[in-house]
Amino acid sequence: MKARIAVLGGDGIGPEVIAEGVRCLRAVADSFGHVLELTELPFGGAAIDACGDPLPAATLQACRSADAVLLGAIGGPRWSAPDAQVRPEQGLLRLRRELGVYANLRPVKVLPALADASTIKPEVLSGVDLVFVRELTGGIYFGEKRRDSTSAVDVCTYTTGEVERITRVAAGLARQRRRKLTSIDKSNVLETSRLWREVCGKVMREEFPDVALEHILVDAAAMHLIRRPKDFDVLVTENMFGDILTDEASMLSGSLGLLPSASLGDGRRGLYEPIHGSAPDIAGRGIANPCGTILSVAMLLRHSLELEAEAGVLEQAVTRAIEEGARTADIAAPGVRAFSTREVGDAVLANLARRHA
Repeated sequence: MKARIAVLGGDGIGPEVIAEGVRCLRAVADSFGHVLELTELPFGGAAIDACGDPLPAATLQACRSADAVLLGAIGGPRWSAPDAQVRPEQGLLRLRRELGVYANLRPVKVLPALADASTIKPEVLSGVDLVFVRELTGGIYFGEKRRDSTSAVDVCTYTTGEVERITRVAAGLARQRRRKLTSIDKSNVLETSRLWREVCGKVMREEFPDVALEHILVDAAAMHLIRRPKDFDVLVTENMFGDILTDEASMLSGSLGLLPSASLGDGRRGLYEPIHGSAPDIAGRGIANPCGTILSVAMLLRHSLELEAEAGVLEQAVTRAIEEGARTADIAAPGVRAFSTREVGDAVLANLARRHA
């Protein structure tokens, strides 16, 4: 296979974790005989510094013509002043909208080897394997915004079509798994959530009668994610709720640094990134966890390049590396030396090499 990948390192720890993801991507491609053209491009705060725009025209064009986009992280205090007119996050929202990637898949799976890395009891974590499907291009993040000297307004808007398409993505995924979909909203208060619940229910009744549907309010969902996480299979929700709840859910696995994501639209091209931020407090220290990025590479292989075997091999290499003790400080056992970002990448590559020895 031949494919073009746009690589956006971004800010903070983004370039550090992307470096390990790229090493693993190249290793998989070499092992299986694929030819990948990787192009590194400025994005986020780094692009603001370079040319005053978090999403330069050349970067957007390269992303549009690529088969997939791999992103590290964006943002940081130097670009986050309250009165800043240009922010890294504007580039990310624009990129998602321009690429039409409205469905954000965020899997959460607890590895037995990392049961000690979470603050939650092992018996609660045992068997947790769920996927969030977050609507990514609508809601309050993309609604009308106004501000004056004494007030501010952020409008949350959803259309029937937006809810229908994200429900279909989530239900289709649930049909491939345990055939259970949980839809999260705040329909006791919000009109957008009442539309969400009504439309989601209609799609499920008419198109996915074989998938069980559960409606749950977002505040109850936040509680039950900690209380009974293994009961969930696929969870679908709107943009902001999904943003918040998946950070909470990452603590089930032990660290925000472990979780990957895939942002998909109607075609094969997707945007792949770990769910964590740019972590400027640890940037440049070589201690960031690259596993979320490497697992995002696996999702890229699976969803955009349709290389299921290669994706599985990479995921297994990450799992084995962790089981063998390759852990950065965020998931290291007490009293055990933490691995550097590069050393975790080395351990994953070593397992890949053993697989093809």
